[in-house]
Amino acid sequence: MAKQRCTWPGEDPLYVAYHDSEWGVPEHDDRALYEKLVLDGFQAGLSWITILRKRDNFRAAFRGFEPERVARFGAKDVARLMADTGIVRNRAKIEGAIASARAYLALRDSGRTLDAFQWQFTGGTTLRNRWSAWKDIPAETDESRAMSKALKAQGFKFCGPTICYAFMQAVGMVNDHVTTCFRYRELR
Repeated sequence: MAKQRCTWPGEDPLYVAYHDSEWGVPEHDDRALYEKLVLDGFQAGLSWITILRKRDNFRAAFRGFEPERVARFGAKDVARLMADTGIVRNRAKIEGAIASARAYLALRDSGRTLDAFQWQFTGGTTLRNRWSAWKDIPAETDESRAMSKALKAQGFKFCGPTICYAFMQAVGMVNDHVTTCFRYRELR
């Protein structure tokens, strides 16, 4: 019998694998959180499958999403990234990723981790929603609005409330698998 899952990945094998193994799994690694926030920012106006298909290219282009390396990017790097057909070539988003790396380092230099900073908006735990249909899931919440405001105040870019909510879903800050999905129960 086939596993029952959320409808959004459809039948695309890459999307199904992402749904089944990554989406909604609690993430606490600072570098991985930075990467996911940046990729969710690049997703703005696009579908996640577009970003997922380009994720390896993004990782190569952004030097493994090591904030220390990205924060040093300058005009030549921006030009290199704008010419890279393997990623989304949007100057504002590229410059936003660099600014966010610098904000990440400033946060770290102040003695805080990105993990603690972001997870504070859910009290350090996964919020467990009980959605029966994907259409019922909101695009943003009070928590994502608060996170967005706080990230922007720290200097992060491309982190509006909708982007923050997609991020929260992806990194397991909320469990938004529908209740009939096998992953809902596994991540409970």
